[in-house]
Amino acid sequence: MATVKDRAPAGLGLNDDIGEQKRLALYRSQVRLREAEQRAYDLFLQNLVKGTSHLSLGQEAIAAGFAEAMVKGDLSFCTYRGHAHTLARGVPVEKVLGELMQRDNGLMRGKGGSMHLTSEEHGVMGSYAIIGAHLPIACGAAWRAQYKGDKDVSVCFFGDGTTNIGAFHEALNFAAVWKLPVVFVCENNLYMEYTPIADVTAVEHPAADRASAYGLERIVIDGNDADVVYRAAQKAFAKARAGEGPSLIECMTYRHSGHSRADPAKYRPDGELDRWKLRDPIKIYRERLKQFGVAEKVIADIDAQVRQEVDDATEACKAAPNPPLDIITTDVYADGGWAWRN
Repeated sequence: MATVKDRAPAGLGLNDDIGEQKRLALYRSQVRLREAEQRAYDLFLQNLVKGTSHLSLGQEAIAAGFAEAMVKGDLSFCTYRGHAHTLARGVPVEKVLGELMQRDNGLMRGKGGSMHLTSEEHGVMGSYAIIGAHLPIACGAAWRAQYKGDKDVSVCFFGDGTTNIGAFHEALNFAAVWKLPVVFVCENNLYMEYTPIADVTAVEHPAADRASAYGLERIVIDGNDADVVYRAAQKAFAKARAGEGPSLIECMTYRHSGHSRADPAKYRPDGELDRWKLRDPIKIYRERLKQFGVAEKVIADIDAQVRQEVDDATEACKAAPNPPLDIITTDVYADGGWAWRN
């Protein structure tokens, strides 16, 4: 049984199973997610991002850790809080910010917006605004892989509140019975929108403490430590590719901002955010790199390169045109248009 205490011990020469190049990639990914999400917030304050958005500030280690363990062909299924998971699979920052800004250079030419990011090219099979809706869909994708003898794994990310939705239990049962190559990842940030998950759930860990009902291992990990996340992902992916069925992993984390851009998060107890910021995944990983002998200049160069990437993407999006009106009725129905209704 894994627990939140399963953190990589500090110290040079320990845990070298990951290696410097992979650790640098994990760090770069986390910084890229942080900078892009912060920029999305800044652009919203400038009235350049319309509608709502749900940021993953503070939760970057989960998206980075799982994405780095995936291979080409693996599939990601995200919630409405899906910017980070989309970027972590390699989607350019410009494509994501452009979509949030409703520009023609956006991932879906501005038609999808924040909560519907999709890139089949990168294995991102959609962000889903309906709570729990994507768990059965991830099962369907995994069933296809099993039926065709393919080796790709479907990875389904969801929040703690989803564990009280019927689709969660239906999908877990189906995946376990059929031994599907799917990994369910609960990002437990303690709050289901504005309500503490502990106030409305009979067990302490809403995902992991229910795993035994479906014959699955109870797995709870530190979701703010990218090394821990990466190792857990590797183990689950190996199990799935070997035909040994699904895994359910609960990642303990904390969002630094409110549920959405309109939420000031006043419901949180005094001091809770400050305590969790001591476990900021970016700070943890910076120190981890130093412990393994990575020069501060190397770290600083990554920070500067990522900031430049986000700055360039921002300017490209500001200069990009709005999408043309003639695409409004395309890609809406299966035949690509609306004419069949008439």
